[in-house]
Amino acid sequence: MATRPAGPAETLGRERFLQAALNVLVEQGVAGLTVRGLAGAAGSSTIGVYTRFGGRAGVLDALYERTFELLHDELARLPAISGDALPDVLAFGRMYREFALESPARYAFMFERAVPGYDPDPDLRLLAQRDTYDQLVARVRPAVASARDAERAGYLLWTTMHGLVSLELTNRARTPPPGWFLKPGNDSYATIFDDGITTTLTGLPRATPGQ
Repeated sequence: MATRPAGPAETLGRERFLQAALNVLVEQGVAGLTVRGLAGAAGSSTIGVYTRFGGRAGVLDALYERTFELLHDELARLPAISGDALPDVLAFGRMYREFALESPARYAFMFERAVPGYDPDPDLRLLAQRDTYDQLVARVRPAVASARDAERAGYLLWTTMHGLVSLELTNRARTPPPGWFLKPGNDSYATIFDDGITTTLTGLPRATPGQ
């Protein structure tokens, strides 16, 4: 039997729940992502969550998709690829970092195992790849010898960005140890972030003319 398309009222209701879930994630962290908590944030009953999403896992998948849509919207604001890999990759990295700093809880939900036992649907993982890794690969491609090298280089750069951002978020949430070389505030972390990307990119095997 064919599935009946969602009507306008049902679509709006689902959107209301999804926006409530995003607000809960940003304001309360993953601990607030319970069926009861989401229903309360949306001004509804738990039945409303089950009706629209089938349960907590359905909400989490929908929220996972929405967070990557938000990242995609941010990356869409980047200048077009110039063919000069270093500024192109730095622009991507800086946008990625700003997105993470804007909401550490959202970032952790997207890129870490912040919700115990939650495994995003594989098709949604493809969305994550499209909205981050594939765009980064396109920006690094002019600097390396082949498309296969670009895949590897993109992964190395992505892990560099992720590691730097994740450690920055951890360090910012804690009192720095005595003598810590990074000063509190944005400038020190922004500088070392750029340094990490630059060092990784310039250390990659370079493309030769005509390749």
